[in-house]
Amino acid sequence: MRIPIVILVAALIVTAVVVCAVLGERVAPGSPFLQRLEVGDAPPSAVHIAGTDLLGRDVLSRVIYGARTALVGPVVVAAGAFAIATLLGLLSGYLGGLVDSAIMRWVDFMLSLPGPLVAVVVVGVVGGGYWTAVLVLVVLFTAPDTRIVRSAVLEQRPLPYIEAARTLGISKTRILFVHILPNVAPIIFAYVVLDFAFALVNLAGLSFLGLGIEPGTPDWGRMLFENRTILFSNPVALLLPAGMIILTAISVNLIGDWLFERFAK
Repeated sequence: MRIPIVILVAALIVTAVVVCAVLGERVAPGSPFLQRLEVGDAPPSAVHIAGTDLLGRDVLSRVIYGARTALVGPVVVAAGAFAIATLLGLLSGYLGGLVDSAIMRWVDFMLSLPGPLVAVVVVGVVGGGYWTAVLVLVVLFTAPDTRIVRSAVLEQRPLPYIEAARTLGISKTRILFVHILPNVAPIIFAYVVLDFAFALVNLAGLSFLGLGIEPGTPDWGRMLFENRTILFSNPVALLLPAGMIILTAISVNLIGDWLFERFAK
């Protein structure tokens, strides 16, 4: 199996982010919390490869540590939305009737809401920080995923192998999770990957607005907010976390699309 060079580069980027998230304290050149007020916002140098921010903190160290919040939250959002949407989509698509109507009316209601605005309002009013934002995104991302899973299940339901399973008296639970689920799994996986990328961008946006992550915590979105005023004195402090958000989201999408094309055939 020949892997395209673009996918290899994307996999390398994702691997680097994962390594930074897991081994941040060992990979970072220094502490992301150490303030050097006498240094201030300095441009890149031999001592600080990516320069320092307004408080004299090492930008590269903060970007490396920020990989942890950049991965953990989106993974939880994608996994949570995947679990709930898969269950609801399977039930809705296979059982039909009142169950399908109830689930789809809820989906229609959720899709009618402006997702980003709802996230901003809920997190801003309720508070609770980072994990409140993650929980809100799980709920918001579940609705469109449920519709996708339902559509895939509706394609499988009239096929001969499902009719044969019914004729043999196989239980609905076994049909759903043993027969139908493996056949719709590639489609679900593709949208889980998209959920991760969208969650990464949304959580970074909430952090930029001062919602979610606590001030001072190394986070790519928070760094965009904190370093926006030093764009001209140290542009790397702003461009590096922004570039990591973009590169990580694009890389995950490319890998997900490639895997979907390989295994959905």
